[in-house]
Amino acid sequence: MSDTSHTPSAGAKHVIGVDVGTGSARAGLFDLDGRMLVSAKRDITLFHEPGAIVEQSSNEIWTAVCAAVREVVHESGIDPASVAGLGFDATCSLVVLGEGGKPLAVGPSEDPNRNIIVWMDHRAVPQAERINALGHDVLHYVGGRISPEMETPKLLWLKENRPQVFQAAWQFFDLADFLTWRATGDLSRSTCTVTCKWTYLAHEKRWDASYFHQIGLGLLADDGFARIGQAIVEPGFALGQGLTAVAAEELGLVEGTAVAAGLIDAHAGGLGTVGIGSGPQANLGYVFGTSSCTMTSTLEPAFVPGVWGPYYSAMVPGMWLNEGGQSAAGAAIDQLLSFHPAAGEASELSNANGVPLPVLLADMAAQKAGHASEAVKFVAGLHVVPEFLGNRAPFADPHARAVIAGLDMERDLDSLVWLYVAGLCGIGYGLRQIIDAQADAGVIVDNVVISGGAGQHHFVRQILADASGKPVVATTAEEPVLLGAAILGAVAGGLFADVRAAMTKLSTAAETYPPTQGMVADLHAKRYEGFKQLQTLARTLRQA
Repeated sequence: MSDTSHTPSAGAKHVIGVDVGTGSARAGLFDLDGRMLVSAKRDITLFHEPGAIVEQSSNEIWTAVCAAVREVVHESGIDPASVAGLGFDATCSLVVLGEGGKPLAVGPSEDPNRNIIVWMDHRAVPQAERINALGHDVLHYVGGRISPEMETPKLLWLKENRPQVFQAAWQFFDLADFLTWRATGDLSRSTCTVTCKWTYLAHEKRWDASYFHQIGLGLLADDGFARIGQAIVEPGFALGQGLTAVAAEELGLVEGTAVAAGLIDAHAGGLGTVGIGSGPQANLGYVFGTSSCTMTSTLEPAFVPGVWGPYYSAMVPGMWLNEGGQSAAGAAIDQLLSFHPAAGEASELSNANGVPLPVLLADMAAQKAGHASEAVKFVAGLHVVPEFLGNRAPFADPHARAVIAGLDMERDLDSLVWLYVAGLCGIGYGLRQIIDAQADAGVIVDNVVISGGAGQHHFVRQILADASGKPVVATTAEEPVLLGAAILGAVAGGLFADVRAAMTKLSTAAETYPPTQGMVADLHAKRYEGFKQLQTLARTLRQA
C-alpha cells in the first residue's frame, strides 16, 4: 500500500518501523520529517483453544515481517542502503525457543510452531492470583497486582503444566525482543519489555532474585537470568553489529543496517504521539486497537493502584511510565455487535461498501445524529460496561465481565447503530476512570493523544473526547505505532541524538477534538456514574 503524496528523494535517508500486532505484521517506510511513504501488511494466525488459550507462531511472524519489509522497499523504489535504521514493536507475547532457536510447543496442541503464548491468553489466571497473594515488593511497580497478561505468571504456568518445555527452553523472549534477536543475533532485552511485563526493576538496573524464588521460578534466578535477559538496554539502543547477513537477505536490506532495541506495540504508539505540543508530561497516549493502552509519562514515580507501573525508561528513556488500558477495546466492540439480531445484515452491508463494520456504523451514527456529540442523546437508558475480558485498569481484575443494560426488542439496523454508540461510550468511560485514578494519585494530563486502528474515525474520536472529558488529539502520522517504531530506528541509526529529540521532530498534531460542554457533558457525567454503579453491581453479583 503506497502513499502516493510523498515520494522518496534521491540521496535521502529513510527509516523503517515494523509493528507486530495481534492480527498482522506491518512495515512502514518513513522520511526524516516523519512522513510515511509506503506501508505493507501481512496477516498472522491466532490459534484459539479452550481454557482461554491463544497462541501464535514465531516462524510465521518472522516470515510475515520479512515479506512486509521487502514490499515497502520494493514499492518505494529506494536504494536499500538509504535505510539508516530499523525499529521493531510487538505485542507483549511470550516466545519460547529451545537450543539453536528451535520453537517449542507451549500448549496441548503439541505443535512446536505454536510457540508463542499471546498477550491475551489467560491460562495463567490461577498463577497470577497465587503470585498476588504472596505480595512481594516488586508488585508495587505493577500497580500492586500482577496480571495474567504479564510474563511471570505465564512462565509459572509453563513450569507447572509443561515442565519438559520449561526445562528445554533456551530463551524466553518478549516478542519484540525475539524480533531484534532474529534480526541481529543480539540477546539484549529492552527496558520496555522486561520492566513492563517481567518485573525487571529498571530504576535499580536489576532483577529481584527473591521474587523469582518466592513464586516458584527460582531456576531462572539461579542461572543468572540468562534465559530471560542479562543485558538490558533502553529503547532505541543500537543492537549488536546491526542486521546479520542472513536477516538482511531475508528483509531485503543491507547487512549492518542499524537495529534498535524495541518496544511493546502500545508503547510504540505512545512514542509516536506524546511528543507533540507540551510534550510527554502533558499528553496521555491512548492506543485504541484490539485492546487499549494508556501511557502517561512523569519525571518522578507515581504509584497508582490498579495502574501498571511506575516503570522507569520503559517508553521515553529517563522518564517514568504509568500504563493502564482495557483488555478488550476494539475486540469488545466486535463482541458487542455480534450479539445483535441485525449483525448479519450489517456485515453484508459493510462488505458491500468495502469498509469494516465499526466504520460503517460510525458513519451511520454520525449521519443520524447530525453531529457526533449529539449521538449520546439517542442512547438514553442504554448502558454498556464492555469488560468482556476483565478490567486491566484501574481494578486489575481479570474476572470482571461485561454488563449490558437497557436492551429492548428492536432488531433493526438503527438499534445496532445505537448499541454501537453505547459501547463506544463505555470505552470512553473506562478511559475516564483511568484518568481519574491517576489524577487521584497526583498525575494530571491535559490531552488524550490517540493512535491505533480502532480510533481513526472522526466520530469515534469525538465520542471519546466527550465521554472522557479530555480533548482528544490526532497526530499527523497516519500510523503513529509504526512511526514510534521508526523513531527507534532513527535513533539507532544515529540520525537523532536521542529518543526525545526524534519524538519532537517527527511527531506533530493534526486535529483536536475538544469535549462538548453543556447538556452533552451533563449527560456523559450521569452516564459515567451509572457505568461505575454497574461495575460495582457486577462485582457484587459475580458469585450469585
